[in-house]
Amino acid sequence: MSESPPAARRGYHHGNLREALLDAARQLVAERGPMGFTLTEAARRAGVSPSAPYRHFKDREEVLAELCRRGFTLFGERLQAAAQGGATPDEALMRMGPAYLRFAREEPGYYAAMFAFHLPGEAPGPAGEAPFTALTSTISALLPADGRDPRLVALQVWALSHGVAMLERAGLPSPATGAPSAEAVLESGVAALLGRM
Repeated sequence: MSESPPAARRGYHHGNLREALLDAARQLVAERGPMGFTLTEAARRAGVSPSAPYRHFKDREEVLAELCRRGFTLFGERLQAAAQGGATPDEALMRMGPAYLRFAREEPGYYAAMFAFHLPGEAPGPAGEAPFTALTSTISALLPADGRDPRLVALQVWALSHGVAMLERAGLPSPATGAPSAEAVLESGVAALLGRM
């Protein structure tokens, strides 16, 4: 008598189905983007029946919302750790840029989910504010007393960082063109925003 496959043996009895589904969804989002997966595919990867995810999640959007929340939490922790590793505010900011790019490279599933479309009132909440708060605090310490709003400059730096990360994820420009590294582009852009060029 042949043994049943692992998924059939386990059925619903999965050690930690919620985490397994989130991990599978994160992998699928990394491969296909936030809109390129179904709960059925996540269930298949987790080794459970197609109906099992609905014991933990209402729908795919709820899975994406949780990936978004977790992504922003981890992202904020990494940016804060990078900033704390700097001896001066200038060094802290220069460490945050590469940390931003590393996160986008190392956590493509979280990164894509973090910036997926959100309905009004469904923003990532406090977790989504932590990276911006860390960046604003660091920039506040660097700006001369010229009346510039550190929140505005922080948002400009974030927009630049996101743009550079997304271009790199898209393979643009091609490395064959001899274009500067993403880190070099970001460092130069931030220096320009801070009036240091």
